[in-house]
Amino acid sequence: MVIAGLNGFSPSYPKMQNRTVKNEPETWDKDAPEPKKMTLQVAETQKPMRIDVYLTRQVENVTRNKVQEAIAEQRVLVNGKPVKANYRIKSRDSIHITFLRPPAPELAPEDIPIDILYEDDDLMVIDKAPGMVVHPAFGNWTGTLANAILHHLGQDAVELDKTDLRPGIVHRLDKNTSGLIIVAKNSTALHRLARQFARREVKKKYLALVWGIPEPAEGIIRTNIARSIRDRKIMACYEYEGGEGKTAVTEYRILKNFRHFALVELTLHTGRTHQIRVHLKHLGHPIVGDETYGGAVERALPFSKGESFVKNLLELLPRQALHAQTLSFSQPTSGERLAFTAPLPADMRTAIEKIEKTLRPEPHDVT
Repeated sequence: MVIAGLNGFSPSYPKMQNRTVKNEPETWDKDAPEPKKMTLQVAETQKPMRIDVYLTRQVENVTRNKVQEAIAEQRVLVNGKPVKANYRIKSRDSIHITFLRPPAPELAPEDIPIDILYEDDDLMVIDKAPGMVVHPAFGNWTGTLANAILHHLGQDAVELDKTDLRPGIVHRLDKNTSGLIIVAKNSTALHRLARQFARREVKKKYLALVWGIPEPAEGIIRTNIARSIRDRKIMACYEYEGGEGKTAVTEYRILKNFRHFALVELTLHTGRTHQIRVHLKHLGHPIVGDETYGGAVERALPFSKGESFVKNLLELLPRQALHAQTLSFSQPTSGERLAFTAPLPADMRTAIEKIEKTLRPEPHDVT
């Protein structure tokens, strides 16, 4: 197996300057929400910048208004002293911030249709539609898969922890990624399924439509993944087994070669945030429609009406063309091995059909 991205050349990785700063806890205490305190050390290489702009970029899930409010209330200290919003940060400044946390809204059942492929006493396997948020978070307190789960379970939801905003959710998919997700229906199943994920006993395969044709046609991408030093809200690749981030391994193979696009099957060997999306960008072949990682930029294709073709294609795919297609794991009580496949959603299927009609696939396709 060829190691993509590390075969024949030495990739250049940015040096991490700041650690990830999260403005939310893993769980909420609704009765006594404590303030969130954090400290940032400004990098030596950081250029001068307004502190409100800097903190908005560096801290996850925070708006500039919230930052300015904290500054006005003297909850932002630089080198131990309060500053104004127009203060320009300097190299090696030490910034201490206190954010006040409101209690989380109560998670309520909502009658939202979900596609349940399998259900037993312990779990459900759901084919998540693109555009559905898995669990509540900033900007998406309602309309999530978690709300739909509570409604579907009804009285059976008493088995789940209602103080948790992720009831029964063992793993997650990005909002705009479609496909298979497992939901536990009781705490024992949740614990046993989580253990399978931790031991990498759950097998997952994804399909992605990408720009260009990856070379070689199959391989393994190995990097570390951590927050980008340029934009802390996205992920970036760093040297594999280096000092920054966590190791991430993705196996890929081309299923169809469309000359200017490829349908790629991906197998996750680790489960890092945005792993497939950032790995494909690192490979130089971002997922079509992925706004965060460069896949939604219109590109010129060398054929008649190529510009309008790309524009129409991106209109068909207003999200990353990534689908969690297959999933296998052991039933947490019986130990029986279960396997599921979710068909491609309509938007990806229509886009691929459009590409096939316009761009004749190469004759050496593996499918």
